[in-house]
Amino acid sequence: MLNKIFKLAERQTNLKTEAIAGTTTFLTMAYIIFVNPAILADAGMDKAALIAVTCLTTAIATIITGLFANAPIAMAPGMGLNAFFAYSLVITQKINWQTALGVVFLSGVFFLILTLIGLRKKLVEAIDSSLVSAVSVGIGLFITFIGLKNLGIIIASPATLVQASNLNSTIMIGLAGLIVMLFLEMKKVKGSLLIGIIFSTVLAIILSRFLPQQDKIIVPQSLLSADISIAAIALKLDILGAFKWSLFGSIFTLMFMDMFDSIGTLVACCSEAKMIDKNGKIQQLDKLLTIDAGATMLGAVLGTSTTTAYIESAAGIEQGGRSGLTAIATGVLFLTAILFSPLIGIVPSYATAPALIMVGLFMIKEVKKINFSQIESAFPAFIIIVMIALSYSISTGLAFGFISFTLLKILAGKIKDIKIAMWIITALSILYFVLPVLAASTRL
Repeated sequence: MLNKIFKLAERQTNLKTEAIAGTTTFLTMAYIIFVNPAILADAGMDKAALIAVTCLTTAIATIITGLFANAPIAMAPGMGLNAFFAYSLVITQKINWQTALGVVFLSGVFFLILTLIGLRKKLVEAIDSSLVSAVSVGIGLFITFIGLKNLGIIIASPATLVQASNLNSTIMIGLAGLIVMLFLEMKKVKGSLLIGIIFSTVLAIILSRFLPQQDKIIVPQSLLSADISIAAIALKLDILGAFKWSLFGSIFTLMFMDMFDSIGTLVACCSEAKMIDKNGKIQQLDKLLTIDAGATMLGAVLGTSTTTAYIESAAGIEQGGRSGLTAIATGVLFLTAILFSPLIGIVPSYATAPALIMVGLFMIKEVKKINFSQIESAFPAFIIIVMIALSYSISTGLAFGFISFTLLKILAGKIKDIKIAMWIITALSILYFVLPVLAASTRL
């Protein structure tokens, strides 16, 4: 039965291999159970509920991917996308998290529409590849900065805006976890980020018993609990509040980020999994993108940021995962992880901070794909990277980059290089800056 449904023989795999592959994918990306709630909690959301919702959303989206697309791809709330939600939408733009969830939902709706009517491909092709890579680099720096801030190494300064902090016990604990992650990465050990987080947490628990200045970490009486509630954040999204001109730029930004994140991940992972037809095209790509968009809407309803395909799926594929059974195994493990919510809830932010730094390292590798030989591509890419990291706003960085790209192409006399979709993107980017000014003048 399984062989027929998941085409195991055709894909030269078996149940044992798929189970091992699914477990490998889970271990590699399980850090998201700790990191996603830590980031979204900064937006004022309930952390305990976020742990359960992160696991639940990941489990449902990943199992659906396995069942309906027969692909060894895991989906979960995306890194960078969750940072945009918490730090750009809620903290910088000062909208409440309920409205931010509405923005996430609408971005999923528009992504789904673009996929179904075939405009997704034109949008993707319109944006210069250097700009796409710059987005990853900029978000990588942004996430690294957040990680350093959560760790306590970077603190505010009235003279220089930011400065390095003096070392203390929590910073040393976090750095110890970072060293563990780096060592395990060098040794190619699966689940290095998860192991580093656990190491820092255990070290913090031990030291809190002996160091009076160390914050006490109370281990719960029960490590397992079936009494899990997501009521604090589920079904709280405000779609009507998000459906206004001033937030359209943010909706577009989320859609753009999810689109390129998903396509890049799916192209890489599906190619590795040999899911390529005789014409060199990825099998089930449109179906996978449709599931991705649907997962984003589901996640918003349950109470989390944009859900997307995870590049960590490649770890399971390397272990031989070739079918949807790999994804189902990964999803079941995330579903089981919900029972450990009390234990996960004790993990301090300085224990998860090193994982953010490591994710930043992984994302910044894209810098080698940026074309620095042409100024009309190099400067927009550069300004995207700089403005994402320094303005504390991913959407602001993207808007600056898109506008400068179009402007420099015009100045270079290369108007023909600007595709129609890029003109539309540039117009939306200009509106992103203009609309808040018009709204403020109207209030005056």
